[in-house]
Amino acid sequence: MRFKILFLVTTLLTAFQSIAQINVDQVVRVGRNALYFDDYVLSIRYFNQAIDVKPWLAYPYFYRAIAKYNLDDFSGAEADATLAIERNPFITDAYELRGVARQNLGNTAAAITDYHRVLFDRPKSNGVLLNLAIAYQEAHQPDSAAETFNRMLTMSPGYANGHIAYAQFQVEHKDTVGARESVERAIALNRFNTRALAFRSALRMNSQSPDSIALALADIDEAIRLEPSQPGLYINRAFVRYKLDDYFGAMADYDYALELEPHNMMATYNRALLRMEVADYDKALADLNSVLAYNSNDYKALFNRAIVQKNRSDFKSALADANAVVNAFPDLAAAYFLRFDVRQAAGDRNAKEDYDKSLALANSKVGTYSADSQGETVANDTNPSRLLEIDNPEGEDQEVVAARFTTLLTTSPAGNSTERAQAGDISGKSIRGRVQDTWDSSVGLEPMFTASYYTSPTELKPSSDYLKEVDEVNLTGALPMLLQVTNRATPLTDQEDINRHFASINYITELVQKPKPRSIDYFARGMEYFTLRDYAKAVADFNEASNITPQFTLALFMKGVALEQQAQASIADENSETPSIHVSLLPDMRTQLLKESVEAFDKALELKPAMAPAYYNKGVALAETGDYTSAINALTKAIGLKPEMGEAYFNRGYCYLRLGNIKSGNRDLSRAGELGVVEAYSVLKRMNR
Repeated sequence: MRFKILFLVTTLLTAFQSIAQINVDQVVRVGRNALYFDDYVLSIRYFNQAIDVKPWLAYPYFYRAIAKYNLDDFSGAEADATLAIERNPFITDAYELRGVARQNLGNTAAAITDYHRVLFDRPKSNGVLLNLAIAYQEAHQPDSAAETFNRMLTMSPGYANGHIAYAQFQVEHKDTVGARESVERAIALNRFNTRALAFRSALRMNSQSPDSIALALADIDEAIRLEPSQPGLYINRAFVRYKLDDYFGAMADYDYALELEPHNMMATYNRALLRMEVADYDKALADLNSVLAYNSNDYKALFNRAIVQKNRSDFKSALADANAVVNAFPDLAAAYFLRFDVRQAAGDRNAKEDYDKSLALANSKVGTYSADSQGETVANDTNPSRLLEIDNPEGEDQEVVAARFTTLLTTSPAGNSTERAQAGDISGKSIRGRVQDTWDSSVGLEPMFTASYYTSPTELKPSSDYLKEVDEVNLTGALPMLLQVTNRATPLTDQEDINRHFASINYITELVQKPKPRSIDYFARGMEYFTLRDYAKAVADFNEASNITPQFTLALFMKGVALEQQAQASIADENSETPSIHVSLLPDMRTQLLKESVEAFDKALELKPAMAPAYYNKGVALAETGDYTSAINALTKAIGLKPEMGEAYFNRGYCYLRLGNIKSGNRDLSRAGELGVVEAYSVLKRMNR
């Protein structure tokens, strides 16, 4: 565990730059107001406007960097802080912000350089000295870290957070007596310091005596009384209660932590372990599935899910999870014993070979790392919910590492407590405050753009998108309603509206039965079927429209969308408990539909090569087939035609991540966030854990 980096945004917001043009000045001022009230996504939109008008100004980049930092977009924050420094190398706060962003990205050497630059201007800055000490600690330079801590505390002996950070440093260097003294100094300076109370609670827990555990509970109770909205405090109190055999209290704390932060994976994982102890395997499985949906290579969760599946007699699933653990940690005795246990329960007569392998490894050391299924080293992963944290180059004892599979996790008691403001709404989700904490844990592509009769304006996108071909169709007056362009079509739920669309189909059917039907009538009926989600009939009508009028670009475009929607509907239906026979498709049939979707977009692009949404949609369809390289090419063309298409950046970033290109993926996701795709910040946070 390490002390979380401190960064006082309010200090940075005091900086002010006079901007000559009054309109730009107003935009920046409004953006700063939004930033002050934690409207980070909205503030970025304002700073974008200022940058578009006067890209040579430094402060809009600096303020945008602050917003990105608060959204956990550390790569974007570093890039913007650098742009600010290039335009004005005398903005000291920009060096501090860039240093903090770089430290969060693991680039401690560059962070140290930035902190020294700040200290040249502000040699008595406690916050910078603290971050510098932590950076030295992370760079495995303990002497420099200790020297910096001493400099800071000699200069500012009343800096309580400095004493707490120093206590964390002392614990990591086995000086628990010194750590207790440092924490007591912090509490003497401020008895309401929740971090100090939480840290002392953790120190008291380590003593293992019943009296100390009771005192640890008193400390964490007081911390929660002072800051009742911090999930990490409840997670730590649950651990204390567990040690006191208060299972009901521990479970209640995990439940409440998840009420405060529904996607807190540490609380979810711990609750699963507790449910396993009381043999509530169904609920334990649900929690472990949630953890693995967030991170499919969380080997602790896989280990425990194998146990749960075995106890539920689902031996096939249990064996798959056990195999994954063995493959990741081929020198861990506990992994082979787990698989032996599963195979024996399943009646496998050859299970003893795993038992023998487990015995053979029992007295050996576990290596300093184990490769996961994708060839990455788990030991280098900074995600706290991952398995190994081995610093000993000679490895660790088998039982020490094995215990990590079944031990409850606790948050860093020295970490910051962060307010998480939640207000406003966009499709039922907050766009204010730390949106990266509030979005759903599932990650997927942004949907295709489509013509639709129904769309909902949002704060970030108050009007529908523009597509010339849609305007041309609207001007004919041949459709029952005006079409709009969106990738967030509003579902049709009102029965009266549904009846009206069915009546429209009957009316248009009479028109197309005439001797010389018009292509626009087939298109109109296709839009009705599409709206009612009868995608097969919609495809047939869009096809007829393009056969009659081969230059009908929008018909080809909508044919591509309908084919993709038909493929997606089959997946959703297949995953439901009562699949409908008429849309249930085999995987190869879904692939064929997506292939035909790509062909439809290609034909539309032959007619209108500058149609950015067609390239975008083609990229979505290609990505859904797993052809991420071709998808990236299509999305790159869409971005070239429409550089402000945030959804294209998001999907290209998603594809880069699927190909393992983290740097390019993060860069694109950061740009998507700038352009209003709020989900990007949730993915960025996950990638930077």
